[in-house]
Amino acid sequence: MYALARSLLFRLDAERAHALSLKAIEAAWRSGTNPLLALRPAALPVRAFGIDFTNPVGLAAGLDKNADHVDALAALGFGFIEVGTTTPRAQPGNPKPRMFRLPGHEAVINRLGFNNAGVDALVANAERARWTGVLGINIGKNKDTPNERAVDDYLYCLERAYARASYVTINISSPNTQGLRDLQGEDALRRLLGELGDARERLAGVHGARKPILLKIAPDLVEAELDAIADVLLASTIDGLICTNTTIARDAVAGAPHADEAGGLSGRPLFAASTRVLCGMHRRLGERLALVGVGGILCGADARAKIDAGARLVQFYTGMVYRGPGLVGECVESLRALRAGAGA
Repeated sequence: MYALARSLLFRLDAERAHALSLKAIEAAWRSGTNPLLALRPAALPVRAFGIDFTNPVGLAAGLDKNADHVDALAALGFGFIEVGTTTPRAQPGNPKPRMFRLPGHEAVINRLGFNNAGVDALVANAERARWTGVLGINIGKNKDTPNERAVDDYLYCLERAYARASYVTINISSPNTQGLRDLQGEDALRRLLGELGDARERLAGVHGARKPILLKIAPDLVEAELDAIADVLLASTIDGLICTNTTIARDAVAGAPHADEAGGLSGRPLFAASTRVLCGMHRRLGERLALVGVGGILCGADARAKIDAGARLVQFYTGMVYRGPGLVGECVESLRALRAGAGA
C-alpha cells in the first residue's frame, strides 16, 4: 500500500509531501484505519537509561517538530517517539525550498533550520496527547542566539519540557544552524553539559523524578573530537548518547541531482558514517552510557547492525520516507530474531 502512496507523494515537493504524510497518518489514526498502514508489533521490552521501552525502535526527531501527531505516530508501533527540535521562541527556519529527495540513493537533504512553533507550543501539544509511552523532547537554540549564550536557550527549553518529557535530548549537531556544531568542542560542551546537569538535579527535586538527558552528536567528527566528547561525557551526569545527526559529506552522492544542495544528508548514504561513530563511541564508553543508533536505517538488517555496533535503541526518520510505516514492525521483528539467536 505504501509503495503506491509513495509514488504519488514523490511527485510533490518534499516538504509538502512531509506535511501531507503526517495529515494522512493522523487521519488514519482518528478514523481507526491505522492498521492498514502498519500492524503494531508484539512487545520486545528493553530498558535504557532507567526507562522501560515496549520495544527498541523509535522515531527520530525532525518528523514531528511540534508534537502535533504523537498519538497517531505512536499507533504505528514505535517503542518511543522523539519530537522536536524545539527552541525557546518560534522561528520560521531557512527559506524554501529546503528539503530535497535523492531517490537513487534513498536519501534526503534538508536545511530546515529548526523551524518550529517554540517550546511552549510543543509542550502544550504533548500534554494534550493521550499516549502514555516514552516521549523524548529534542531541544536546541534559536538561530539568533550567539553561542556564548546558547546554554541559556537549552536551560529555558529543559525547564519547560522537563515535566512532560520521558527524556530530553540536547541537539548541538544539526548542520543547519550556523555555528551550532561548535558547541561539540570540548570546552563549550563541558560547560553546557555541566550547567544542564545541575539544572536537571534541581528540576528532579522540584518534580520528584530524575529525567534522563541525552546528547546527539554529528557523524562528521574525527577521532580526536570523539575522544574529547567521550572524556566530557564520562565526567558528566549525562545518561545517553544519540549517534548521529545528518552529515555534511557528499562523497556517497556525488553527481546526483540535488547533491550539491546545502544541508544535512540523511538516509542510506549516512549509514556507514553514523555506524562508525556509534561503534567508536561504544568502544570509548562501554556500557557506562546507553547509546542510540540513528542514521540510514532502511530495513531490519540495518537496525540489527546498529545493535551489533553497540546501540541499546535505534531510531529512524528518512526510512519512513522510503519504506513507510511498515518499517517499524520489520525492525522490531529483526531485533527479536537477533535477541532469540543470542539466547539460543
